[in-house]
Amino acid sequence: MADALVQRERRDGVALLRLDRPPLNPLSTTLLEAIGEACDELARDESVKAVVVTGNERALAAGADVTEFTEPDAAPRVTAAFRGAFDALVAIPRPVIAAIEGFALGGGFELALACDLRVAGDTARLGFPEILLGIFPGAGGTQRLPRLVGPARAKELIWSGRQVKADEALALGLVDRVVPAGSALDAAVEWASTLGRGAVVAMGIAKRVIDAGSDLPMPEALDVEAAGFAEVFETEDAATGIRSFLDDGPGKATFSGR
Repeated sequence: MADALVQRERRDGVALLRLDRPPLNPLSTTLLEAIGEACDELARDESVKAVVVTGNERALAAGADVTEFTEPDAAPRVTAAFRGAFDALVAIPRPVIAAIEGFALGGGFELALACDLRVAGDTARLGFPEILLGIFPGAGGTQRLPRLVGPARAKELIWSGRQVKADEALALGLVDRVVPAGSALDAAVEWASTLGRGAVVAMGIAKRVIDAGSDLPMPEALDVEAAGFAEVFETEDAATGIRSFLDDGPGKATFSGR
């Protein structure tokens, strides 16, 4: 059952994860488990150059499965399921792009925030409606959103529970690109494929350094960067890129992803 909830495809080295719990892909603990398992496998697969996460034309995901909120010990159990899935998503050492059509609300918005980049169709709606249930986002929303847009804007969005249209989402920095409705997936795959032709090992190390350093004082963050910089110099891609630059100039290297 879990496997059927996340459809997997490959397109030119790009791994596509498609949530398949129609019509609005509510994020049940079973679906979250399937997302986590798929992400763990992708993290170990060196043939993957980039990842795109998407839903359907109506929603990336319209939130958590609220029916599970009434079960005993719901809060810690649901939070643990979200944490496991999203930690696995963040740990993929490759660019991860969310392709959003329709709604990305609540846990669905948190799923998008756990990705590195976000592409939205121009009719998409994003937001945290949890306050309307008397709660607040508890799967990374209170932490990832202020790091992206600042604490004041994060508080306004979380406190109001309002849905943000795609054009405002772009202006606020909630998404990185807005495209015509129905084309978010193709745009995300094209972007991911372009990134995937580059030095993806270096991208993965840079991703880890950026994510780790954002929580540290500057001196410690610079130490993390220095360690990552030394690590990336040991890769085959670094040797290829440096040699290509010296022989042929910039932008001519063909990387192996090793």
